[in-house]
Amino acid sequence: ISAASARRLACEAGLVPVVYRKALAGPSVILDVGRQTRLHTEPQRTALAARDRGCTATGCDRPPGWCHAHHDTPWAAGGPTSLDNGRLLCPFHHGKAHSPHYDMTRHPNGQVSFHRRT
Repeated sequence: ISAASARRLACEAGLVPVVYRKALAGPSVILDVGRQTRLHTEPQRTALAARDRGCTATGCDRPPGWCHAHHDTPWAAGGPTSLDNGRLLCPFHHGKAHSPHYDMTRHPNGQVSFHRRT
């Protein structure tokens, strides 16, 4: 069968492609759980903290421990629970990300900014 057919059949069967990464001085951990799990796992949160170093909103200095894991493409809209689709946002900026009153702009450096919709 074609790769596209295999992906479709796996999706319909609830099979999830899982990506493992070797953790420093430890066992391999799952970092990409596809769409079967909505919330980011503890290893994913640790990887997001190491990558983002806190809230990814421009000018915000909130540390990783104060932040939420946010899906860039919402899970409800088909976005996977993965590092590529995730970022850390403090509660204030996470609220703006989900507010109908703000647009979020992604920048090449990995940060985001918010602008009030007119």
